[in-house]
Amino acid sequence: MSRADSPRFFASRARFVLRYTALTACLGALLLAFSGPGPAAAQTTKQVPETRAEIQYSFAPLVRKVGPAVVNIYARAEVTERRASPLFDDPFFRRFFGDVFPGEARKRTSQSLGSGVILREDGLVVTNFHVIKGADEITVVLSDRREFDATILLQEERTDLAVLKIDTGGEKLPHLEIRDSDELEVGDLVLAIGNPFGVGQTVTSGIVSALARTALGITDYSFFIQTDAAINPGNSGGALISMDGRLVGVNTAIYSNQKGSGGSVGIGFAVPSNMVRTILDGVDEGSVVRPWIGVSGQTMTSDLAEQFGLPRPVGVAVTDVYPDGPAANAGIRIGDVILKVGGREIVDEQALRYRVATRPLGGAARIEILRGGAHQVVEVPMKAPLTQPEPDLRDMRGQHPMSGAQVANLSPAFALEHGLDDMARGVVVLKVTRQSPAARVGLRPGDVVLKINDDTIDLVSSLEPALMSAKKAWRISIRREGQVLTTEIKG
Repeated sequence: MSRADSPRFFASRARFVLRYTALTACLGALLLAFSGPGPAAAQTTKQVPETRAEIQYSFAPLVRKVGPAVVNIYARAEVTERRASPLFDDPFFRRFFGDVFPGEARKRTSQSLGSGVILREDGLVVTNFHVIKGADEITVVLSDRREFDATILLQEERTDLAVLKIDTGGEKLPHLEIRDSDELEVGDLVLAIGNPFGVGQTVTSGIVSALARTALGITDYSFFIQTDAAINPGNSGGALISMDGRLVGVNTAIYSNQKGSGGSVGIGFAVPSNMVRTILDGVDEGSVVRPWIGVSGQTMTSDLAEQFGLPRPVGVAVTDVYPDGPAANAGIRIGDVILKVGGREIVDEQALRYRVATRPLGGAARIEILRGGAHQVVEVPMKAPLTQPEPDLRDMRGQHPMSGAQVANLSPAFALEHGLDDMARGVVVLKVTRQSPAARVGLRPGDVVLKINDDTIDLVSSLEPALMSAKKAWRISIRREGQVLTTEIKG
């Protein structure tokens, strides 16, 4: 046996390592004592568990406190479907006859399940919009198995949130307080509580994996908390809880590598509680009205950041400012770069929409911009979307290509209400009757009419005269999905 393999050599080397480690620790402690706490230590009081007792904790006291405020939701809807003979489903038959035999209309009951959170003791429950979408009957089941019929007070597809009300005859229910979701940090412990797969209330734990996830396309206000706490089908609408027992998010979606048919893979998303707060305010007011400043822009890329002299790609380059909107009146111009709103960094356009939408109406936000290489701060009032011009809805009739289309004037408020571009101006097509002249020329809902021949169309009142003045041909220009399309129709 060589000297390096002998037990005595290993023992002496181990003693040397221990003494060296102890000496290093002492020197580190002395340096820390003389230099004082660093910036990171001064900013946080959170500590990693160090002892065995600290590691062997239990969430049981927390779950006992918050669990009764999380409910199960069962939604039922009656849907009509057509069932035909199996012969009509044969590919050979359909090749020649298509759908000329649609089959017999039958009704069936569609059921969905999800979760919800009681946020007020009088029975106010928040859940996801997709859990109760189209429901004819909604039942809320408490953790003690009592069942109540629920009514919908407010639902908003844009945020995938809905508010329900149950009548308990005056009994006060356990409920959760809302915490400021901006206080969360990556690495914070959280609990996800819900009813996955209909098995009953389940609690899973994890950490906040990421904040401000925006490029998801789940809602119009894409700004999510990401967590690795297990979230499965049925958890939708359930609670994401911080360690102080308050609501920080409503569990909404999961990432699945099986095209939506799989379960949790450790990537779940929750609507932040600050967005939940806005929809609760909407219940008190009768409708949800969020601040609107009237800007749109382009998310900063590496190439753009270099052009603007930014050290890294952050912010939104303003490409459009709505005339007479809050941002325009505050002095924001095309070409400015919005860097922060209320002290919060803006990483992309979705983050800008979220930061504005979650601020209270009536106040003002300090918005930091970059203009000409210099940083500036402007105060932008938080106002409701403009309601002018009036919609002036009309069903177009007559001997012209737009006959059969329903049109309206666009205002920011009208556009947001109908899921349209709130920065668009002019006349929008809302509906197109089948087999009408408007349908035959290819008009679609959402098209914005820009010009008829040489006439600029800015209001519905200018559309009809422009159509009627042309008898032999109409050259129509529209904006569709960011592109301008022009076609000419002969009379």
